[in-house]
Parts: sequence; C-alpha cells; structure tokens
Amino acid sequence: MNPQDFEDRLKELRPRLHRYCARMTGSTVDGEDVLQEALIKALQARADGTVVDNLEGWLLRIAHNTSLDFLRRRSRHKVVPLVDDMEDARLPELDIVAVGFQAFMRLPELQRCAVILKDVLGYQVEEIAEIADCTHAAAKSALQRARAALRHLAARPDDVRLPLLSDASRQKMAAYVRLFKGGDFDAIRSMLAEDVRLDLVNRLKLEGREDIRRYFARYAEETRWRYELGAIEGRPAMLVFDGAGRMEEPAHFVLLDWRKDEITTIRDYLFAPYVLETADWIRLP
Repeated sequence: MNPQDFEDRLKELRPRLHRYCARMTGSTVDGEDVLQEALIKALQARADGTVVDNLEGWLLRIAHNTSLDFLRRRSRHKVVPLVDDMEDARLPELDIVAVGFQAFMRLPELQRCAVILKDVLGYQVEEIAEIADCTHAAAKSALQRARAALRHLAARPDDVRLPLLSDASRQKMAAYVRLFKGGDFDAIRSMLAEDVRLDLVNRLKLEGREDIRRYFARYAEETRWRYELGAIEGRPAMLVFDGAGRMEEPAHFVLLDWRKDEITTIRDYLFAPYVLETADWIRLP
C-alpha cells in the first residue's frame, strides 16, 4: 500500500476507530485523544517498516492497547459489581449501540472490548480474540457476560448526570462565546497566552499567538455559524450550529484550557464531526 492510499484509509477508518475508543474510555473527547495517540503509533510503526495484511484489525489492536494504557494511567476503569444472578434475570431486549457510555464503563475491560467490537462495530468472535489477544473461549464468554450485564443495567433507573460546572469556568467560556458572537476577535486575541496551542482536530496543530491569527480570520469570514454556550460531557464548550441547516443540534464544538485568565489551548472539532455522534452535550443559559 503506497503512502497516499494508507493516509486515505486512515481517514476512512477514523470515525469507526473513534467509536471504539470513545466507548472504551467512556468519553467522546478522551476517545479522540486516545485515537490520535494510536494513529501516531501506527504511523511510526509503518515508518519503521511494519508490514500489515489486515489494516483495520491492526489499527483496532493498536487502538485497543492505547485505550487500556489510557485507562490505567487515569484510573478510569472502575468496575461496579453487578448482582450475581443477573444472567438468570428476566431482561429486556436492548439496542446496544444506543447504550450510554457510563454503562460501558461499568464492565470489565475485556467484556467492554468484546461487546463494542461485536455489537457496535460488527466483528466476529475470532477477530475479537485476535484484537484483544485472548482465546476464542475467553472472547465468547466476555461477550455473553457483557450483553447480560448491559441488559441488567438498562433495566435500572438512569442516575447518571453531567457534572456541575464551576462558576469561574462557565463565566470564562461565556465571555469567549459572547466575543465570538460579536465578532470581536481582537478582544479574543488579547485573552490568548503567548504559547497558546490550537488543535484543529483531524486537520492541523499550531502554536503561538501570532501563528493562530488566521484561525480567527477564517471564522470572521464565515457567516453560516451560530454560537452558543454549552457543555460537552460536563466541560464548558462553545457549541457551533450551522445557521443554514438544523439548529436542533450543534455541527461541532470548541473546548478551551486556561491558565488563570489566559487561554492556553483551543480544541476545535470542526473537522471531526464524528465526535458529536456519541457526545453528551447541553445548552447553557
């Protein structure tokens, strides 16, 4: 496979790989971070001469291991024990694709992996065993237990809520959104740290106040977007709606990181719309 074909396949597979990483990590935003790390590993391995027969399976194996590394670093893989008789309980039919992230996070890692690969992405048990580096029997058992556990969880009242935002973080993002809506990009630039970083996810990265001037210039030229204050998975966000299309849900969103009152990172998901497919988002007044 020549380099251009390889790059094209990565772009084609990226939404599918993100779907896996997001459910494994329990966050659409963290899932994108893990995916970026996994793709860097894949590109490095290819540069080092790795030959791959099954590209999609190879990439999923890298994404799987990178997800596990992330979970162990962040201690995010907390498993809540389920009742012992759950497999004998009378359980409802379930659309597993529609199950919320928090339910997946209550499964052990191998069960989570198996049910995502089989019931969300459509892989066979043999392929799951290869990706997860386990036996066929272990993969099959994990899949059966995961399905039973998710049906049991679906029968419980939904007690998951987005975390509350601090007043300070809400106010900072609200100010940013107001300036964006008013087109006052000079005022926004005055809020930037000298070493501010821009991550235009799935497209490019820039660093430094001067280098990202063109980013704001492009938004100043564009009249289709509408901006609102919101939250993505409990984080303050600028929700961006397409004024020429449906206003019921955002087309993409922007996250900010701060150091005191200076913006240190801008993460814009304009070129990664697949991230919103599974994101928990709300508008804020």
